Amino acid sequence: MNKYVKYTLIGLVTLGILGAIVVFLKKNSTPKKLYQTESLVKKDIVNKVIVTGKVIPEDEINVKPQISGIIDKIYLEEGEKVKEGDLIATIKVVPNEQSLASARGRVKNAEVSLANAKIEYDRNKSIFDKGVISSQDFNTIKLTYDQAKLELENARNDYQIIRVGSAGGSSSANTNIRSTVTGTILEIPVKEGDQVIESNNFNDGTTIATIADMAKMIFEGEVDEAEVGKLKLGMPLEISLGALEKADFNAKLKFIAPKGVETEGAVQFKIEGDLVVNDSVYVRAGYSANAAIVLEEKKDVLSIKEALLQFDKETEKPFVEIEVSENKFEKKELELGVSDGIDVEIVSGLSEDDKIKIWNKLENNKKDNSAD
Repeated sequence: MNKYVKYTLIGLVTLGILGAIVVFLKKNSTPKKLYQTESLVKKDIVNKVIVTGKVIPEDEINVKPQISGIIDKIYLEEGEKVKEGDLIATIKVVPNEQSLASARGRVKNAEVSLANAKIEYDRNKSIFDKGVISSQDFNTIKLTYDQAKLELENARNDYQIIRVGSAGGSSSANTNIRSTVTGTILEIPVKEGDQVIESNNFNDGTTIATIADMAKMIFEGEVDEAEVGKLKLGMPLEISLGALEKADFNAKLKFIAPKGVETEGAVQFKIEGDLVVNDSVYVRAGYSANAAIVLEEKKDVLSIKEALLQFDKETEKPFVEIEVSENKFEKKELELGVSDGIDVEIVSGLSEDDKIKIWNKLENNKKDNSAD
């Protein structure tokens, strides 16, 4: 190898080494960005609480019998619409033997009393017609006769009621179970042949049918004690039903329970809201539902992600760090507004152009630096 080629190779190697050194020095002279940043955005923030519950009729009426017996015939089915007075079922009376025997004996006594009173009446009437006795004495005898006839009629009616449940010829017989309201039959928990008990002062009685007006529905749910203090009567509710995914309903809060109930260690308060039902959608009683209650709402406000917030260990006040120059940040205390759990309103402390440090990326950047 001649000297010219040798020097040329040495020169090329030297230039390569110098170029590599320049590139290395240039790369290390450029400061690396240690933290990512985010900017403030304007958006609508809605603070709402979600309440689980169900949709039920506002009023459910239980129809109960006024006499004990056995269901003889059921004329309607669940889901049918009824009007007040419509016949739902009839009851066949099973009389008590002791009461029946007592009523039968009362009838016989009344018959005997009437027979004696009639004999006395007939005998004195002929005497009265001849003017032998005064009208006062005859009127007393006639009164006794009339009372005997009335007593026999009452005794026979009582006997008939005990035996068959009705005195006969009455459209409102106790054996006829009729609807007391206009609505839809939700449930008929009995069937033909079942024995039922009358409703009285000592017993609620057997429910023959449950009827409700399906046009008047309410949402019923439970709110945790941490949220109930923020609620006020008249607040709007947005109701969504699990069974009707595409249908949403509006309601207004009309009831907040004054007393809570402890459930699994948490105190829950019952709430109710009037549901506005559309004619085009059929809502069934008992549908599970969620109600969104708007507690606070702000339109087009500056906001950041709640994940960017830090809190002072001593004062517990919120703050963020904003970028003032390359890899240099400054602490800014904030005044916060409405939060929806993801974004939070910035009332004061930041401007729209500020760049906020993503503080939870620090650990990853350190690892990247150590790797370099």
